[in-house]
Amino acid sequence: MKTIKIGNRSIGEGETCFIIAEACDNHLGNMDTAKEMARQSKLAGADAVKYQHHLPDEEMLKDGVPMSDNFNMPLYEFLQLYALSLDEHRELKQYCDEIGILYMCTPFSKKAAIEIQDLVPAFKIGSGELTDIPTLKVIAGLGKPMILSTGMSVLEEVDETVEALKPITNQFALMNCTSEYPPKYEDLNLGVIKTLIDRYGVPIGHSDHSPDIYSCFGAVSLGAKIIEKHLILDRKQPGPDQSVSIEPFELYQLVDGIRKIEAAMGSEKKVNKLEQPIRTWARRSIVTLKDIPAGTTLTDDLIWTKRPGTGVEAKHLEEFIGKKVTRDLKKDYLIQWEDIQ
Repeated sequence: MKTIKIGNRSIGEGETCFIIAEACDNHLGNMDTAKEMARQSKLAGADAVKYQHHLPDEEMLKDGVPMSDNFNMPLYEFLQLYALSLDEHRELKQYCDEIGILYMCTPFSKKAAIEIQDLVPAFKIGSGELTDIPTLKVIAGLGKPMILSTGMSVLEEVDETVEALKPITNQFALMNCTSEYPPKYEDLNLGVIKTLIDRYGVPIGHSDHSPDIYSCFGAVSLGAKIIEKHLILDRKQPGPDQSVSIEPFELYQLVDGIRKIEAAMGSEKKVNKLEQPIRTWARRSIVTLKDIPAGTTLTDDLIWTKRPGTGVEAKHLEEFIGKKVTRDLKKDYLIQWEDIQ
């Protein structure tokens, strides 16, 4: 698997998962809220907090985009009201630098990408733009790494985009994604992560729209090297992404859980140092079940296996059956090799 670099973080095989808190437009245009989302993301341990740069007239027509199922106004009107200005993005970038978290931003048009190119270490591309190959070629030409979500697509469409980008850049990653808000768990298809890893040989992540954190853990265990999760300060707040967002304490649990899963992903079967004392008492040894006089031929009603494992290992039991003992043995004695002929 190739690696890409975002800021000072390498992403790919052998690297820890890159965790993005997706602030999206859950700030509702309020800069204090947007900054608090960055602060909470930093406190939770996320690598980056990501916003969105919308220029409504550049990305959509006023008519023809249906009402969202999870909000009460057309998207165009929502963005007109709540989208952040370029100066506000600059202010957020400065704030993120001050508190020590990576600022990221998704552009939703060619012009938006050009406007933020000096602010971002990489471009995150939403699923809706995956097949906008003309725009993607322009963005790739800006020389920054790209992370592309693949919701609402089939592999042949992902192939087309990958082939279009390859002559321009090899610094891109793909995100498994289901663009339902929220998705049915049966539609998440986390197994696609392994398919993407094998098919493309680039870092693969998971952009999650479920209302909790469990599928992210599954994604990491399957090899996802990037996790993107929507953040909201208070889930009672209305908004188009409210139903797919988690609160700060859940983001902390997500980061903590991912780091623990990563620590647990070793592949060597061995007796660990902390297992050794447990192994000593928990394993079985061969013991006498009753007093046994010298010269008695051993049967399985005279000896069997019990803890601790400090005597002759249980696997040798059959080698003792039919042998004569050389001396008197007491009940519950850890029988030794020298006790038999």
